Amino acid sequence: MRIRPTLLSPTALRAVVEEFVTRDGTDHSSVERRIATVMRQLDAGVVNLHYDDTTETCTIVAMEQNPPLGDGHG
Repeated sequence: MRIRPTLLSPTALRAVVEEFVTRDGTDHSSVERRIATVMRQLDAGVVNLHYDDTTETCTIVAMEQNPPLGDGHG
């Protein structure tokens, strides 16, 4: 389910983005730069948050890969 970034507090959104950009551990560029890039992409609507009810995990996906938009309430 797609989740609007505005449903999260700024602190929670940053934590989700930080976890996403550090997830695989193979990119050695600046974490802050990667966070800023993803935040800009979220603001521009290029990517969006996706929550998977089955695995109870959140990820960031390109808009063309997004499932239907949810309100974050199940």
